[in-house]
Amino acid sequence: MRLKIILLIFTVAWISLIVRVFYLAIQHNDYYEDLSDKNTIKTELIAPVRGEILDRNNNPIAINKLGFKIEIAPHLSSKKNMATLDEELDALVKYIPALDKAKMKKEYIKNDSYYNQDYIEVASFISYKDIMPVYSILNLRENIHIISAPKRFYPYSDTASHIIGYVSNANQNDIDRDPLLSIIGSVGKNGIERYYNTFLEGEAGERKVKVSAKNEEIQELYHKNPVENRKLILSIDMNLQKYISDMFKDESGAVIVMDVNGAVLAAGSFPEYDLNTFVSGISTERWKELIEDIDAPFTNKLINGLYPPGSVVKIGLGLIFITTTLNERWGVNCTGSYVVSNRNFRCWKKDGHGHTDIRKAIRESCDDYFYKASVNTGIETMSKGMLRYGLGEKTGIDLPNEFIGTIPSREWKRKKYNQAWYIGETLNTAIGQGDFLVTPMQVAQLTALIATGKLVTPHVAQKVGDEEIKPEFRDVLSDIEKKKIGIIRQGMYDVCNADHGTATPFLHTKVRLAGKTGTAQVVGISQETKKRLQEHEMKYYTRSHAWLTTYGPYKNPQYIVTVLVEHGGHGGHAAGDIVSKIYDKLLQDGYIKK
Repeated sequence: MRLKIILLIFTVAWISLIVRVFYLAIQHNDYYEDLSDKNTIKTELIAPVRGEILDRNNNPIAINKLGFKIEIAPHLSSKKNMATLDEELDALVKYIPALDKAKMKKEYIKNDSYYNQDYIEVASFISYKDIMPVYSILNLRENIHIISAPKRFYPYSDTASHIIGYVSNANQNDIDRDPLLSIIGSVGKNGIERYYNTFLEGEAGERKVKVSAKNEEIQELYHKNPVENRKLILSIDMNLQKYISDMFKDESGAVIVMDVNGAVLAAGSFPEYDLNTFVSGISTERWKELIEDIDAPFTNKLINGLYPPGSVVKIGLGLIFITTTLNERWGVNCTGSYVVSNRNFRCWKKDGHGHTDIRKAIRESCDDYFYKASVNTGIETMSKGMLRYGLGEKTGIDLPNEFIGTIPSREWKRKKYNQAWYIGETLNTAIGQGDFLVTPMQVAQLTALIATGKLVTPHVAQKVGDEEIKPEFRDVLSDIEKKKIGIIRQGMYDVCNADHGTATPFLHTKVRLAGKTGTAQVVGISQETKKRLQEHEMKYYTRSHAWLTTYGPYKNPQYIVTVLVEHGGHGGHAAGDIVSKIYDKLLQDGYIKK
């Protein structure tokens, strides 16, 4: 009996063993084959080369400099292997003296670990001319990998810096949003580089290789090339852009040159800064200089600079006035002051302009006309009209983080300050002062609206890959506005051509223009002040900002030129010469067809 029990146990054990072997060898074969493949097949993503940016004439704006990065085999930071690590680092420094051994060693040790099987980067970029004489020598060393690694380069340095933007090292937040950046390493941080980053960075390739237990490659099993080198062509003309930058180098402010279909030929925010300093990481000292500079070189004033529009807004408000509560025949007797609620609202011309209708009010920028017209019309009609004309909202330009500005109204003040609206604020708004804030790009868009009757969307890109950027317009004017807009255009023509036109003495271009000057106060003027200081008598940073926005030719509008000179004083005086030279350049280069 005991023998039978022993035999039974022995038989059951053998049957169980056979069943288990069958299960592992046959039934679970696929599972273990997959596991084996994972242990012996390595998948690598291949970083794409970033696309280049060209201007409208195919001049390179942002390109990739040919170079290499250097990696060292892992697991050399232990005590027994440290001598080997030092040997490899010494070899690198010997053949490429510009490298810093201490910095490379620190970087290597920081990234080396027992679990890491990949080579560790110790030098992110070595130029082609530095690596090629020693490439064959270093490449023979088993522990060193030399891999192609292009670096972004901006041939024009600081010209158009706020439009182009730059790439810089991707941080963890960037990588969390876009995992592809973990292998690319850099990302567009500003301007066009940021707005079109996804297009420019391309798509990763993929490579599958069979490796040994020592992580040595045995065989390539699969290879898919990355989608890369995508071309982005801008509407910018870099020769014109450079011409404007050279003119504006001693000033702060903004310049926009845009065709009436929205294509931006040149756009500068001044001061500018060298884009190449950001590619490999800017120094703390230089960064501090940029952000603490009182002239704000790091701010893109084209879309992020918020300024009182001053009298340039009169071209929009004038159209609202003569198409809602008033008409083009309505006028005022300007005596130089207008008292409302015991407060004296002064016209810029001390002795007044006499009888003034809308055309004269625009030509001579009569504040009194706009004060009294605003009282008749009211802030709600004014603010709604300005919003419809594109102020207080994004223009839609293809640049990141565009600001919307401020169109004051009763509702806006109640939401922001929980306070009532006063009539004096209506009068301040009527001349583009008070809480009224716009960007230079919005002023250019408003000027295009008056010139063409359509609200155009500005754009900097001309061709994204194979896709042409088409003009976009919005029909925002009422029938009566379309009928009467010619009166505003006549006033703008007078500004630049007639006697007493506020820009006439300062323009000397061959192109017949229409435009509007603006003097936007930076500091308030006390009611007790009897005699206002002239702009040139004031301290620089208390002087008014100077606007001059134009379109031309007058009878056949083709281009908008908007100039803002910070603390420039009077718009015509500060910007007239700049505007004149830009139009003459457009004529000379064949852009303007008479």
